Amino acid sequence: QVQLVESGGGLVQTGNSLRLSCAASGFTFNTMGWFRQAPGKEREFVAAVNWNGIITYYADSVKGRFTISRDNAKNTLYLQMNSLKPEDTAVYYCARSSVRLRVGRLANEYDYWGQGTQVTVSS
Repeated sequence: QVQLVESGGGLVQTGNSLRLSCAASGFTFNTMGWFRQAPGKEREFVAAVNWNGIITYYADSVKGRFTISRDNAKNTLYLQMNSLKPEDTAVYYCARSSVRLRVGRLANEYDYWGQGTQVTVSS
């Protein structure tokens, strides 16, 4: 049974940092990704990482500020978010890709999703 549980969200001021974690169970070595959804907006891609952590892919809006990583020994996915901006405010979701050899940005390539964790950045 596949399960994804996010943690680490919260309220921070502009310029501060947060690290999100996603505890995974029921599978190994799939591409994993982070998405976010702000109120009134569609869910958007944030970052993805391949099965061994070597290949990463970022949305332009977070490139240089966010870092995705994974620890397969702990079955955990991370998103280090630095220099946070108010426009980063959203519910953040981790997801498992159904396509093992691709690091993609399309939500329909991801078949399991966590429940989400709220990130709020105040100005």
